[in-house]
Amino acid sequence: MVGLGCWQLGADWGEVAEDDALAVLAAAADAGVTFFDTADVYGDGRSETLIGRFLRERPADAAPITVATKMGRRADPHVAAAYTLDAFRAWTDRSRTNLGVDTLDLVQLHCPPSAVLSTDATYDALDTLVDEGRIAAYGVSVETVDEALAAIARPHVASIQIILNAFRRKPLERVLPAAAEAGVGIIARVPLASGLLSGKYDEHTEFAATDHRSFNRHGEAFDVGETFSGVPFEVGVAAAREVAALTPAGATTAQLALRWIVDQPGVSTVIPGARNAEQARGNADAALIPALDEFTLDRFRAIYDERIRSHVHDRW
Repeated sequence: MVGLGCWQLGADWGEVAEDDALAVLAAAADAGVTFFDTADVYGDGRSETLIGRFLRERPADAAPITVATKMGRRADPHVAAAYTLDAFRAWTDRSRTNLGVDTLDLVQLHCPPSAVLSTDATYDALDTLVDEGRIAAYGVSVETVDEALAAIARPHVASIQIILNAFRRKPLERVLPAAAEAGVGIIARVPLASGLLSGKYDEHTEFAATDHRSFNRHGEAFDVGETFSGVPFEVGVAAAREVAALTPAGATTAQLALRWIVDQPGVSTVIPGARNAEQARGNADAALIPALDEFTLDRFRAIYDERIRSHVHDRW
């Protein structure tokens, strides 16, 4: 299933006007998308608030949309000791207000310190939020394979959100099989490697100063794996050209890259972002293109092994 990532609607991707943000949400929903992913820190709540407004203004008989949000990155300093039940209550109450709901569909710990994921108290607190009706379910958004495996081992974790794309294949080895065995959903994020896998960039492409693709290329603001999947920009551009050469007639390179993820066993949803309605519709249509043939899958593997693996595989 293709969902919608809503980081762009909050911040860190250059300016997205409110009307454009609402148009993205509408275009995605009209194209059949039923899963939105956001976080309380995206634009300091702007993304959640826009989603809440969109949902309130939808017709009562429209198809229901599941909204997953995240919590934890509001902690300052961002340390394991900040992940307490009282903090969870405060963070989720803020998100409930922003989204205009009594119960949050899915709350994910937002790439917490690894120690948080090995602490019983973390999951006891999350279970309490479920018992109190603040949240319906919980999951974890992670940076590394080991963090994903630690969370999957916990009995009430509903989902794992992890970077998975043609330039970040490591989760295929252990995370997806473990999640499938445990009945845990997989939310694939950064599916286009911050746009590299759209095939639209070259070595001279520049990004706005407010875009993380400018200010976080070396991990200055947050984990560098969130920007271009941790692949050096010039390396990614060259590899993306080879991916683009595989694009079938009638499809875009972005749709090809998304289809690769959709076809991976165990993936529940993939959450590409969009800055305009056209992108949202195009991403949703990735589910409609044919499954990739063996030649294309072999080329994806070769491009990764020859160009990308040495830069990312052992880091996350």
